[in-house]
Amino acid sequence: MKKIAFFTLFLLSVFILTLRFSSVTAKFLSDKQKAGIKIISTPENAEVYMDGVISGTTPFSDEDLKPGIVSVKLKTGSVSWVRDVKLNNGTVTIINRELAEDEASSSGEILTLNKGGGVNIISDPEGADIEIDGKVHGKTPSFVDAGAGEHTFVLSRSGFLKRSIKAMVPVGFTLGLNVDLAETELDLSNIAAPSITITEKLKVLSTPTGFLRVRDKPNLTGKEIVRLLTGDEIILLENLNSWMKVRLSDGKEGYVSSEYVEKIIQ
Repeated sequence: MKKIAFFTLFLLSVFILTLRFSSVTAKFLSDKQKAGIKIISTPENAEVYMDGVISGTTPFSDEDLKPGIVSVKLKTGSVSWVRDVKLNNGTVTIINRELAEDEASSSGEILTLNKGGGVNIISDPEGADIEIDGKVHGKTPSFVDAGAGEHTFVLSRSGFLKRSIKAMVPVGFTLGLNVDLAETELDLSNIAAPSITITEKLKVLSTPTGFLRVRDKPNLTGKEIVRLLTGDEIILLENLNSWMKVRLSDGKEGYVSSEYVEKIIQ
């Protein structure tokens, strides 16, 4: 099958006091000498400055940047936020920011991808408790050897709002989570909460039988769950070399032969 990877990122940040959704999509860049950035903010239409030069307003996207450190400033009215952000070769860095008059009420995430595996989690303030899929994994900063697939990361610290990030981590990459927590004394009930997920899709190729069996086990003895037709699209959960663990459109999970699927380039 083709060796071209495409990943879609949807950032999910859920405050303990509110639950609202928005999404942002990013992809790996075909030009590995370039880097990209996507910025969303609450409120929207914040001015975006890159290395001191105004570059647009949020939501903002630029996929023709040089890899390296860039100074990012967001400004709306009298409120501003500044951070040095690393842009990695061939990938898009995601910034989600809730802007507020008081720095203590400002919060958000920066998400990155690097070659490797697992998840690198840091927070401000440090010392936040980390839960992954309901299990405790120490405190920030921390590297967690989480396997590829969908995980739910919850960061909590006394005196600060709990924050939850659901992410689909792709095979062969390290997901970087840089999370700023907001103090609990502040009323954040009206702040929108965008969020992230990383998803890789597959397309069914032509088969000798005219269909592709989805089995409950990654071998030929596995029970057939359903049959897929040429051109059908499914979500990749895990690459097992000769087999792929996938999720179907109805939410069911199973295994298909890697010989008859290819990754979708979008």
